[in-house]
Amino acid sequence: MKKQILLSLFALSLFACNQGKKPAEKITLMKYPETKKDSTKDNYFGTTIADPYRWLENDTSAETKAWVSAENKVTQNYLEQIPYRADIKKRLTELWNYPKESAPFKVGEYYFFTKNDGLQNQSIWFIKKGLDGKEEVFLDPNTLTKDGTAAISLLGFSHDKKYLAYSVAQAGSDWSNIYVMDIANKTKLADELKWTKFSGAAWKGDGFYYSKFDEPAKGTDLSAANKSQKIYFHKLGDQQQNDQLVFEDKSNPNLYLGATVTEDERFLVVYASAGTSGNALYYQNLKAPGSKINLLIKGYEHNHSVIDNVGDKLLVNTDLGAENKQVVLVDPKNEDPKNWQKIIPESKLALEGIGTGGGFLWATYLKDASTSIIQFDLTGKKIGEVKLPAIGTVGGFGGYKEDKEFFYTFSNFTTPGNIYRYDVNKAESILYKKSELKFNTDDYETKQVFYPSKDGTKVPMFIVHKKGIKLDGNNPVYLYAYGGFQISLTPGFSLSRMLFLERGGIYVQPSLRGGSEYGEAWHKGGMLAKKQNVFDDFIAAAEYLVKEKYTNPAKIAISGGSNGGLLVGACMTQRPDLFKVALPAVGVLDMLRYHKFTVGWGWAVEYGTSDKKEDFDYLIKYSPLHNIKSGVNYPATLITTADHDDRVVPAHSFKFAATLQEKYKGENPVLIRIETNAGHGAGKPTTKVIEEATDVWSFAFQNLGMSW
Repeated sequence: MKKQILLSLFALSLFACNQGKKPAEKITLMKYPETKKDSTKDNYFGTTIADPYRWLENDTSAETKAWVSAENKVTQNYLEQIPYRADIKKRLTELWNYPKESAPFKVGEYYFFTKNDGLQNQSIWFIKKGLDGKEEVFLDPNTLTKDGTAAISLLGFSHDKKYLAYSVAQAGSDWSNIYVMDIANKTKLADELKWTKFSGAAWKGDGFYYSKFDEPAKGTDLSAANKSQKIYFHKLGDQQQNDQLVFEDKSNPNLYLGATVTEDERFLVVYASAGTSGNALYYQNLKAPGSKINLLIKGYEHNHSVIDNVGDKLLVNTDLGAENKQVVLVDPKNEDPKNWQKIIPESKLALEGIGTGGGFLWATYLKDASTSIIQFDLTGKKIGEVKLPAIGTVGGFGGYKEDKEFFYTFSNFTTPGNIYRYDVNKAESILYKKSELKFNTDDYETKQVFYPSKDGTKVPMFIVHKKGIKLDGNNPVYLYAYGGFQISLTPGFSLSRMLFLERGGIYVQPSLRGGSEYGEAWHKGGMLAKKQNVFDDFIAAAEYLVKEKYTNPAKIAISGGSNGGLLVGACMTQRPDLFKVALPAVGVLDMLRYHKFTVGWGWAVEYGTSDKKEDFDYLIKYSPLHNIKSGVNYPATLITTADHDDRVVPAHSFKFAATLQEKYKGENPVLIRIETNAGHGAGKPTTKVIEEATDVWSFAFQNLGMSW
């Protein structure tokens, strides 16, 4: 009966929206700010490139701040004229407002998990002694700032399970401070480690290894290049200045360094990466007095990660000699690859990761961009495939050797993160917590198609929409992708996206080259000089949707963030006729200078840099900033960025917006929304997430001609 009432109310709400507000017929667009131009030019191998808005790279100057304020004023004035903006915010708030909980994980006597009552800015970490124990607040990031912009990440537990190291990041920055909690007493210790970024906490005894950059010059902490990362050992109770320097590479300042310690504390493993892919591995036998850190696997052409040790040998997940990855056993005394013992051979499917727990290995494979879990013993014997609830994305398989159960999350485009309890001995899943989202997802369907890209490559694509939709070529489409850095886009749930789907929109997610949906070959097919393949894949996706009568170019919005922002920027400048709305978020848009800021140098292995002629020759062909032309009718564009984004600095978006506003003379709006006290996206408080989603969807609905 309740379900019938709910469906009736849902139908009434749709009826009401069909009878409701239409997009504004005419919006008065304020004059764009006059953006000063200067005579800055660079010479790249005989080619002169003007950079008249380089002064916007100085994100802390009074002049830049004034420009940001003026641009935000224009943007907000436009958005305020959209008749259903308040309705969109109200609906998004309704969608968000339900209790959320993460899958619990066991550490000693305790279970850790997060909860959010619905609209809290940050989820709260809870702890309980035993699965049926009393729930108690452990860490509440909402108490750290008034606006909820502090985010907490758990970094590592001591091997005796008495202590936890965690980090706090402020206002969306990648910079964080590390602190320590006594678990049983729920008390914070005096330890405080500053200027850490991309660090874990790898415990050994009464201390832990962590990664740290040098403190930047005052006022440059959000833009200056971060170089010479080092690994230190911190002993509980010591001041940070007394921490022991464990590892650095003075010959190569452009390395990411990270450390892990095996579960039995026998081995320290050091990762050295020259960028976002490819790494070297070092190790130290911590049980051998006087031992030093030695090279295990040289870098930086392949990807390797230590899973755990089996006695005096190390289990390694590697793509050396196996583009889809394999698991091998490496003897540090005979580390040459010819001596490696194969434990899990390469499969036709891409091996996304390996978890340990219960004395087994849990291999996560991607099968046409969906999760498949296979259980192996430590010798590589296949135990069986884990039966999952449906096709979708799974996270959480792994734990300690003594664990006999795991809790994992399962989601897909229409399933909002249900939690399952997996019994290792019985090999079965039991629903532990079902999402309390008040939304009938049964009215929607997902299908996967394969379409040809420009060079004939078959690309998989998910299409999500209401059941019974008409293929009349007139449906609004939200086309989202990433295409890079070995990141695979698998079926996942989005509260924000449901707003678009319930209003008759179609959500489309192609698995572009550059990701690792089909292993390293798929990644390499969309990187460096082959990056254009990624844009071709995305453009071909839109062309397929038009050809198959899902939509037409006047109804397509394209979206992506970070590397996906580059994707949107490149495609809207290459095929402006194919899209109506462009939504580049925190994008890498200046491909000639990206490597000069914060950790941008680490992306050179993916993109190449303008410091090399052969790289410059292809970068200049697709760099979004440098391919904006005068007199072209570009899509309605809403660029989004944030003042504390120290991953992809906002200068990319600033310069792109200024150039687009200067050269574009059509009727479509070209706007930039610059969030304050926010960063690249991680840790953004619920309040700001809803506000940004409101503005982005309002802009998209208005320019796609969608009614409310």
